[in-house]
Parts: sequence; structure tokens; C-alpha cells
Amino acid sequence: MKISFLLQNAYGIGGTVRATFNSAGALAERHDVEIVSVWRTHDRPCLPLGGKVRLRPLIDRREDASRNDLGSALLGTPSALVPAAEAHGAGFDGLTDRRVARFLARTDADVVVATRPGLVIYLAAFGRRHYLRVGQEHRVYGTHEPGIRAAQDAAIAALDAHTTLTEADAATHRRHLAATGTPIVALPNASPPPPLTTVPDGEAPLVIAGGRLIPVKRYHLLVEAFAAVAAAHPRWKLRIYGRGHRHAALRARIDELGLSDHVFLMGANPSLATEWAKGAIAAVTSREESFGMTIVEAMRCGTPVVATDCPHGPAEIIRDGEDGLLVRSGDRDAVARGLLRLIEDADLRRAMGSAALRNAERYAPEHIARRYEQLFDELNATSPPAPVPFDRRVVAGAWRARAATGRTLRRAVLGVRRRRTTGPGPLRPEAACSVNAAGDLVVRLERAGMPGEAFTLTAALRGSDGPGGELIEVPLGRPETDDAPWTAVLERRALPLAEGRWDFHVVRADDGARRRVASSAVEQQGLLSLEPAPGAPFSWWIPYATVKNNLSVRTWRRPAHAEASALAVDATSCTVEGALYGARFAPGQRARLLAVPRRDPSAAFETDVTALGAGRFRFRLAYSRVLEACGGGEAETVDLVLRLSEGAEPVRVARVIGDVVDRKRTDVYPAAELPGPRGGAAVSVRPRFTAANDLSLVVRAAPDAGYAGRSPGSPASVTNDAAVLMGAPGVVTDETVLKSARAD
Repeated sequence: MKISFLLQNAYGIGGTVRATFNSAGALAERHDVEIVSVWRTHDRPCLPLGGKVRLRPLIDRREDASRNDLGSALLGTPSALVPAAEAHGAGFDGLTDRRVARFLARTDADVVVATRPGLVIYLAAFGRRHYLRVGQEHRVYGTHEPGIRAAQDAAIAALDAHTTLTEADAATHRRHLAATGTPIVALPNASPPPPLTTVPDGEAPLVIAGGRLIPVKRYHLLVEAFAAVAAAHPRWKLRIYGRGHRHAALRARIDELGLSDHVFLMGANPSLATEWAKGAIAAVTSREESFGMTIVEAMRCGTPVVATDCPHGPAEIIRDGEDGLLVRSGDRDAVARGLLRLIEDADLRRAMGSAALRNAERYAPEHIARRYEQLFDELNATSPPAPVPFDRRVVAGAWRARAATGRTLRRAVLGVRRRRTTGPGPLRPEAACSVNAAGDLVVRLERAGMPGEAFTLTAALRGSDGPGGELIEVPLGRPETDDAPWTAVLERRALPLAEGRWDFHVVRADDGARRRVASSAVEQQGLLSLEPAPGAPFSWWIPYATVKNNLSVRTWRRPAHAEASALAVDATSCTVEGALYGARFAPGQRARLLAVPRRDPSAAFETDVTALGAGRFRFRLAYSRVLEACGGGEAETVDLVLRLSEGAEPVRVARVIGDVVDRKRTDVYPAAELPGPRGGAAVSVRPRFTAANDLSLVVRAAPDAGYAGRSPGSPASVTNDAAVLMGAPGVVTDETVLKSARAD
């Protein structure tokens, strides 16, 4: 059977794209499956797509493509079929009318599945009777704009079947569409097993939430509920993954509640599986959920979910009290009670996590694929499609013949090339990387992209690729079986990696071919319970996937390190608590905090540091002192270091330990607005982590002060301490790391 899924944009990130990729990949194990994307906006899909699924775009909107459709006269003209609200939101226009109509007229598929209202409307208008026409609803019936709802309802009447994600929503559709006679069937989304090589333990004090930052997700409710959690259990943190227009409002609410050191907006992540695995609890506080893909994904990692009992998905997925908790929708206190119940009962949390792992198996792609097959078989039995028209059979036959001829020619050409060329095939290394209990990196490279007999894994310090640059080589252990991966272990204690970003390549011994390693998964959960190795120097590694999905590792290596583990702000100061690594507070010596303005390091000043025992420390930095050192309202960045004793080397204050590569984006704190000195314009002072995760204070004109600042002047003098901070030999400066970050 040939099955075509019609998507608006398979190159984007979203629940519909993810769900379609999962279902298509499972069906492709036994069928000929293609995804037809109306738009092509990138060279490759952002989400992983099974190798057996073909991807076919209809319109190319890539500006740098040699043959794109940006010059079409129909681009941007009104659609003749799709309601304006849907057309505007999804980019449907006169060009999509023409291209989708052409595809639906010429396809030789046995089944075409349309995945959003505009595509359902197209399928009803342009579809043919010689294939099954199936619509899909990825939202809840009553959530569409009335014009979209009416047009889709009319289109559903012309289809062979329409599917929803839950039985509850299917019942709603049947009530509204009883007169159409179109079968309405519940088909939930498929969720594959997470790409994990280590078993999550669920012990980190983390609550995880994920999804677009939009009103329907009601993250403000979750943030407000977490205030009670943070008050009772300060060690627990909340991470919210996603992006959207509510980001600024959520940020403001977090700051208002004083939760900046407890609630973190992590940004978008194309693969949340490794993040669910880090959490002890997942949280969903939506006003409505058409299904609840994040619930299933969390459960498949063995993470119990606290979810509001909203329409329609959570109650069909979670078995309340067995594998998660359902709490009253819209009730902040109920959400807080649910979270606290699992936080305070570790045995219950573990039992629910185990049950979640078992029960979520029913959403495995192979099970959902069988439900698709059952639907298609039933439709073919009760109302078989019309015979394929003669002209369509001729066209399809000719197309298949051309395709077969093309494959034969390609095989022949490739065969000739293979006979002329000695050696293995192309090298396309792809790896899963995890952190073991010792903090070592375990890199497992898939066999499929590694034709050859012997390989070496290399890591190169970014910016030092030339002759004499920093490079390490780790032999890859030969797999014991044909399906086992090539494996390398980078031992943290044995490899003194310099501070910076290291990029991984594979070098093949047969011909010297060298290729960058792509990332299939990066498992960082081992870092959450890992302690730095004792003694000096301080070293920390965080593996990560770059924005181009290549495997890299961010490293820190310093003679000593002061970890800013907790940070609190008020209207006049910030207070930092932390721990010292690679050095000790000298008995009888008074440790001091040194604050160094970058513009004029000679204006550096000191303040007291309190040693709390066992290497712990605390200091409070008054913003008034910062303004004095910065010359009043000047725009400035002030770096913070500890001086453990008179004449000792300064120790940079930073937040490095853990699993977050870029704290600058996630660990954000509110600014305090202060009057400028001598009646000058108001200024703001904000703690901020740099691109190297070092802690600084940023002084700026207050938003309404209209202060433009002045150009930097030359410092009158530079202290030895400031010289270290400004990039003395052996020190990686902010600018160096920032350039590396941009390169990602």
C-alpha cells in the first residue's frame, strides 16, 4: 500500500510534524510511505525522519536555492478555497492551490492523509475517488475560528474518514457531523521509545514542562504554583522548554514572584526526550489538549506527570493515581498540591514512574501503525475506492517505469563507479553521546554511517584547527557484533582538555577520510548528580548538539573555580552563595570579592566574603558600590572574582557545574532600577552570566532614561587581576567563547 501524508511544512518544528513523522516511520516498515510537504523552508527537516520515508516538497521557499518558487506570480495571492484565517496562519495562497491540486490529481497513492484544516479542504476539493481520502484533526473541535470550522466541516463530508486524537473529541465530532455519514475514528499520536542509552533515575530535583509559550498552555499557572514548591523545597527547580510570544510575560511573572533562581525558561529543543529523562516529574497545565504528546513522551522516559484534567487528552493518557496525577483544571493550588505530593513521597514517585513507562507502551509506533492499517482495511472493505481511471493508470505506469529505469541506470552507474573505485563507501558518522558516573563521555557511533575497518575519533579545539592546533585522538573500539556501535570513551581525568569548545570528527584508516560527527542524541542526565573531581585544576565537560546538529563538548579548565550555586536579588543588591573548587580558604586569611569594571579596571573595588565551611561561601554586593566604580550611569560590565588571600590569584565566580552549556540564555535575573548619582538619569543593574557562564553585573541606562552612553575610554592603568580577566595568556575570554557560540 502506498500512503501519502500531506503536511503544511515538514521542515518546521511542531507537534503535528513530530506526530506525522512518527506514524509515517512506523508504517514505512510494511508500506510505501511518503510525506508531501506543501512548503520547503530548509535544506533538511529539523526533526528526525525515518530513512524509509520519502520526503517530497511541492513549493521551495528557500532564498538560497538555485531553483525556488519565490518568483511565482501566484505567491501571496489569495487562496480560492481556504478561509482567510487559515490561509494567513498557514501560508496557503494561489500557488498552494495550484500545486496541491496538481499533486492530488496525479498521485498514485492508495491513501492520502491531510493533517490540518486547509489541507483537509484541499483534499475534499481536489482529491480523487481512486484513493482513500482521510482527514486528521490535531486540535480540539471547538478551538478553530468559526470560518475555519465551518469550511472544514463541509470538507469532512466529502472524505472517506476523519480522525481525531482522542475518543472524547471523536464523540464531539460525531455529534456535530452526524448528518455527513463520514466515519469519525480516534487515532492517537505515536511516540517512539526515547533514544536513550542510559536508564533515567528520576532523582534530580527537577520538574520539566515543554511546549509552545502560548496562552493555552497556561504556564503562568504553573509558575505561580511553583512558588509554593520553591518555598517548601528550595532545592527543586522548574524548567520550561519552548518558545512563543508569551516568553516576555512569563519572564516578568517569574521575576515578580522572586523565582528567578527556581524557574528557568530553557528555549526550544527539537528533541525533548533527553530532557524528560532528566526530570523527576513532568508538569502540564494546559487549558485544553487535543492529545498531550508531551505527556506520552515524558511517560516513555519513566517520568510521572502532574496534569490538569482539561479536555481532552490527559484523562485518556494518565491513569490517575497509578502512573501520574490529574488535578483540577485552572486551579493553581491543586497543581501545587500535586507537585508537592510527588516531591515529598519518593516511593510513590518511583512507583508512578515505573507504571508510566509500562502504560505508555500502548502508544508505541508499531501499535499505532496497526490501528492505521485496521482503519484503511475497514474503509476498503465497506466502501472500496473507485477504479483508477485508465489515463491515470497509464500515467502511473509510465511514472513507475521511468522510476524503475532510473533506478536501474543509477545502479549501473554506481556499479561502474564502485568497480573503478577501491575502498569503502561514504563516511557519515552519527553518534549518541552520554555521560557516565565518572563524568567520562561515552560516544557510540552507528554502524550504518561507518563503512570501513578501522576508525579514530578526534576532538579539535575550535579555533585551533591549523598545524599545531589542539587535537586529541581516541581509537574506536571494534564492535563485538555486526549491529553494535563503534564506541569511544573520553576519560575526564586522563584528558586535560583546554577550556573552550571541542568538535568531533571521525577519521577512517582505509583512506584518511575525515568527517564531522552528527548527533543522534546527547544524554546529559549524568551531569546532574556528578561532582567535580577533587583537587586542582577544576575541570568540567558538557557535551551538546550544535544548531547544525553536530556533536561538540564545552569544556572548562581553571586553576580554581568559585561556583555560584544560588543567587538572590533585591532592589539594592545581589547575594551569591556558592562553593570553591580547586582551592581552599586560607585559615586566618580574609577572603574578599573583587569587582572589576571592564572599561576601567583601575576602578576595581573589594567587598567582604563570608566563609560558611566546607568550601562554601556567601557575599552580598551593594549596587551603589557598583555605580560608584562605574562612574555613575556609564554603560558597563563588571566582572566578579574571589581573592582568597593577599596576593593570591583571583578565582572567577561562575555557574558551570550542571548540564547547561549557555547560562546566559536560561539563568536570567531581574534588573534593579536606581537613581543616577548627583541627580543623574536612572540606571539599571542586572546580574548576568556571560557566554562563558561567568557571573557579571551589567550597568545600563534604565529603559525610560534615554541614556545613550559614551564611547569607551582608555583605562588609566590596568591591575594584574584585571589583566587576567581581560585575556592574559591561557585564559579564554568572553569574546573568544562568544565567537565560538556564534559559529554554532
